Amino acid sequence: MPNILVLNAIHPDGIARLEAEPGYAVTRPVPFTPEVLSAHLRQAEGIITRGTRIDRDLLRQAPRLRFVCRHGVGYDNVDVPALTERGITLAITPEANAASVAEHALMLMLALSRRIVGFNADVRRGDWVVPAQSRTSDLAGCAVLLLGFGRIGSRVARFCSGFGMRVLVHDPYVPDNTVSGLGFEPAPDLASALGIADIVSLHCPSDATTRGMVDAGFLAAMKPGALLVNTARGTLVDEAALEAALRAGHLAGAGLDVVHTEPMTSAIPLLALDSVIVTPHVAASTRQGLHRMALAAAQNTIDFFAGRLNPGAIVRG
Repeated sequence: MPNILVLNAIHPDGIARLEAEPGYAVTRPVPFTPEVLSAHLRQAEGIITRGTRIDRDLLRQAPRLRFVCRHGVGYDNVDVPALTERGITLAITPEANAASVAEHALMLMLALSRRIVGFNADVRRGDWVVPAQSRTSDLAGCAVLLLGFGRIGSRVARFCSGFGMRVLVHDPYVPDNTVSGLGFEPAPDLASALGIADIVSLHCPSDATTRGMVDAGFLAAMKPGALLVNTARGTLVDEAALEAALRAGHLAGAGLDVVHTEPMTSAIPLLALDSVIVTPHVAASTRQGLHRMALAAAQNTIDFFAGRLNPGAIVRG
């Protein structure tokens, strides 16, 4: 009988799906003391996690563990090599949050382009002013550069195209003819594309090849007055370099759903800039997105123990 430990709160329908499966023992998330958590870990064969770090210390307490499922797609907080050494399978919920994150990216583009946050603050102060020369702009006719063309990036491409934008795509892992076949423009030369794009939107994982890639040189190569949107991972961006580019007026704004250190325990300098919008890593956390992720995590767990887990959900160490 598989013993499944759900470490963090998920949509109740996900818990119900697990509990409805015959022969499953499910431990619901509660405020775990270290002693209680350790006792549950000793029995756990499967774990579903949202934010709990899965590291070697936790794994030492889970001798029976065979399966870990991330409620979401990112697995920065999972020690993949440690799982691989133990032969523990790691899965994600690859399709469950793509639509929600893609919509959030487009929302940030719109909010920055139309200065929604600033206008809202003006009106609340009693300043009902329609500027003679507006600093807002349409998305239609703008060029957007998408770094990453996976499940989320490809959706953002379709949304942007629907707004009449020119869509450039840079992804070294996707063939150019795949991008062009879908009606978008491949941009193999990143430096050239950065000089063209009015908006740069990040949709790639954070790994050894991408971590810190949005640095001073990257930002200097961007078109003057451009916008940066990041709904991927905060570690992709050098925040000090981004702040400098914004303060210098080289960039017009940035929309960030992620920051370098999460959760944010003290204000970062970027928050002092009116040209920056920051949301607390909530792009995927719509009602529908959370529901889809919980059900997908539950189904992945059931499928793993039934020997039929979709290979597309498995993270290769």
